[in-house]
Amino acid sequence: MKTTKITYAVQAISVAGVVLALAGCASSEGPWRTLRKPVAAAPPACVDFQSSVYFEQDSAELTKEARMLLDTARTQARGCAVKSVRVTGLADAVGTSAANLTLSKRRADTVTSALAKAGFGKVEIDTAAVGDAGSVAASGASAPLRRRADILFDLESK
Repeated sequence: MKTTKITYAVQAISVAGVVLALAGCASSEGPWRTLRKPVAAAPPACVDFQSSVYFEQDSAELTKEARMLLDTARTQARGCAVKSVRVTGLADAVGTSAANLTLSKRRADTVTSALAKAGFGKVEIDTAAVGDAGSVAASGASAPLRRRADILFDLESK
């Protein structure tokens, strides 16, 4: 019985301490209340980044997701100086090597055009196409995720 009274007393003291601490916080002036000027936003983090735009098999047409990704890239580069952009078109191992090289070139060109429309028109955009080179693993399995164009953004602070 004595232990229970002690436990209740400790809990009551703890609650009273919390209430007093909160009351003290509520009555004090915080530093945000005395500011006369708005706080400046942190400058954007201008760090190089890479994105990949994926395509359907045998296609160089941008998907809805690809367009969203390009909008996100534009947002991520906002406030930074874009030094250069590198677009590399890739293809999987389905079809002939010549057809895959042509397809990867079309993918790179499609992404380059979309980037220009998305606000990167004044930026140096370097394109490359590698076709199906490297699309087959040592085990002989084809890599379907190579149906894409990789984009490398080289940024710096303004």
